[in-house]
Amino acid sequence: MGHHIRDMLRQIELFRDLTEDGLHQLASITLRRSFGEKETVFTEGTEVETIWFVAGGLVKTFKTDESGRERIVSILREGDMFPHTVLFGDQPYPASAETIAPSVLLAMPKRAFEYFLERHPGPMRRIVRAMSDKIVELQKRLQEAGAFDALDRGLRFLADLAEHCGERRGGAIHIRMHLTHQDIANAIGTSRETVSRMLNRLKREGVLEARRTGIVILDPEALRRQIGADGGPDGAG
Repeated sequence: MGHHIRDMLRQIELFRDLTEDGLHQLASITLRRSFGEKETVFTEGTEVETIWFVAGGLVKTFKTDESGRERIVSILREGDMFPHTVLFGDQPYPASAETIAPSVLLAMPKRAFEYFLERHPGPMRRIVRAMSDKIVELQKRLQEAGAFDALDRGLRFLADLAEHCGERRGGAIHIRMHLTHQDIANAIGTSRETVSRMLNRLKREGVLEARRTGIVILDPEALRRQIGADGGPDGAG
């Protein structure tokens, strides 16, 4: 099992420059955990005991408002660490995390991982850069939330999924995750009905199709051309 965990750690960009001794130290505090689809990893507001990495599968982090509505914060794929913001502090988990698909996660006790980082500056520098990238991404999303209508936010969300989580096959891109219309609505801050209208229109135009295995973007160029191209009643959020 130790060799298997080291092999998985080697695939994570954060640890690419670790020596064999460093990998051995990290593997000694790491547990491999398997989750099914739609299983809770942790809950917003609870005490942080564990830092997680995605070794395989997909995970969403989300916040829940006072009325019980979810708002997706991020979708995490292989190699991603979560959460970043709780390191070297006593804050609780800032959001909840749930698997989108069956996933393999690597779990590290928070204090032990912090102790490891204090002695290995390479991974620490990469975490700081990753946190900076997250801030830029959140700023961009805040700008988009105010500047674009729901249709445009939905198109951008699909394009981002295709770029970061899609598998290209020929001219199409297969997004292998089970996202309901409500999941997409939660991610872009609109209603399920608005998402249904958007997806139905894209299906009629031959831009995408929904399959049991996920969403297939049949015409990625057509999807990109529509971003920012129109608003109209379908975009009312």
